[in-house]
Parts: sequence; structure tokens; C-alpha cells
Amino acid sequence: MAIDLSTNRPAQSARAVARPRRTHDDAPDTMALFARLTALEDGPERDSLREEIVTAWLPMAHRIAGRFRNRGETVEDLRQVAALGLLKAVDRFDPERGAFESYAVPTITGEIKRHFRDRMWALRVPRRVQELRNKVRLARRELTQNPGSHEPSVTDIAAHTGLTEEEVGAGLEALESYSTLSLDAEAPVGDDGHSLADTLGGPDASYDVVVDRESAKEGLRCLPERERAILYMRFFEDMTQSRIADRLGISQMHVSRLIDRSCARVRAHAMARPRHREA
Repeated sequence: MAIDLSTNRPAQSARAVARPRRTHDDAPDTMALFARLTALEDGPERDSLREEIVTAWLPMAHRIAGRFRNRGETVEDLRQVAALGLLKAVDRFDPERGAFESYAVPTITGEIKRHFRDRMWALRVPRRVQELRNKVRLARRELTQNPGSHEPSVTDIAAHTGLTEEEVGAGLEALESYSTLSLDAEAPVGDDGHSLADTLGGPDASYDVVVDRESAKEGLRCLPERERAILYMRFFEDMTQSRIADRLGISQMHVSRLIDRSCARVRAHAMARPRHREA
């Protein structure tokens, strides 16, 4: 037996050194199966061999799925996603590039993370914001893991993660975007039995007034000064036609005709503006 003089241990053969090391003791040895799989054409025999390999590695996929429990998804659904990742790993694995486990673990993990990113968010947010959320969530957990730790502030989280306070703020907002509540759910503040829908505002009739005023502005500018004054006294100072007539020294009937004519001109000008823009 050859001895390695630097360690006084039996020297390993080149074949033993080249053999890929498995991470877990219970990892199945399927290299021979993969070698056969790559040599087979599509058909029943290949499908059967593929199923055998997947079955052998399924416990590892379930173990990876278990790392993501308690994140809003059932373990059974997580296992199904992990199994899908395992299938992809089996189909894409090249036996000449090393151990299957070192390729399958990141493939399965990535499939589960994609599932959370694409399917579990109630509100779609950019991937960059999702990454900020994960960093903020991890930092909060690390900063509060010791007994008696206070709730970390934005500044604490920024110092711990190296993020800016603006980025931490975006991550904190994303924490609330992961799931949504029904409008029929009970309001979080108070115990009066009100729902979230009761806290929402209703239509404001004043907005219609604002729109009408803005539409009338240009038409009012086109009126003669006396007619603008009459409309102002009537609609803004709430003066009667008789008082306006007394102030201007004209008849009440003449004031009525001027108001009707001025309003018609302003209305026609406002209605003509959209048609003019479309033309």
C-alpha cells in the first residue's frame, strides 16, 4: 500500500479522489442510473429509469421544502414545488460535471423561491423590493433573537444590513404587501365591530364643483366686464336680481336676460372645448 509521507496516511488512488463526495450520508448513489439515463432514447424504459431516480431523491426534496415551512404556504404544496424542481434537476443534470446533489439542491431551492416570488405575493412588487423585504425581515429576526431585545428602528436595521434608510422603508412596506385582508375583515384598531370597508372614504361632491369651475373659467374671461360682475354678484355674493338691478341702475328684467345670456355663452364655450381638442 502506498503511503503519503506528508501525512503518514495511505495515499488515495486517483479514481477515489475524482469520485464526487455526497453531502449527506443517506444520499442515494444514482450515478450508474444517470449514466444509463443519458444513454437512453425517449421511451418507456427511460421514463421508468427517470422515475426511479426521482423516487430515490424525493426525501431530499422534501427536506429542502421543510426549510420554507411557516411562510404562508402548506408543507404539502411546498413538497409539490420541490418535486417539480427535482424533476427539472434530473432532466438537466450532466453526470460528467460532478455529484447530482450539488446540482439538485440549488435547483430545487430556486424553484421554491420562485414559487414564493411569483405565486404567493398578494400585491405584485418588483424583484428588487422583494429582495429588500427579505433582507429587512432577516435583520429584524437577528436583532430581536436575544431575550429583552427591543423592536429595531429603521436606523438599526439600516446599520445592520448596510442598506439606506429609504431602502429599509421600502422593505418594511413590502412586508405588508405579502398578504392582503378582505374589506369585510374587522378593523385592526378598536373593538366596535367595524370592518376595514368602514374606514374608506366616499365620493366627495366638491370635486364636481371644482371641475365645473375650471371648465367655466375660460368662458368667463371672454365675457364683457359688466356681465362678469353680474354673474359674480349673483352666484358668488348670492345677491338677488333686484339688488343687482338697483346697484347697476337697470331693471330686474334686464339683469335676468343678461344672466341667462352670459350663462349660455359660458356653457357653450365649455362644451365646445372637448370638441375643439378632438378636432
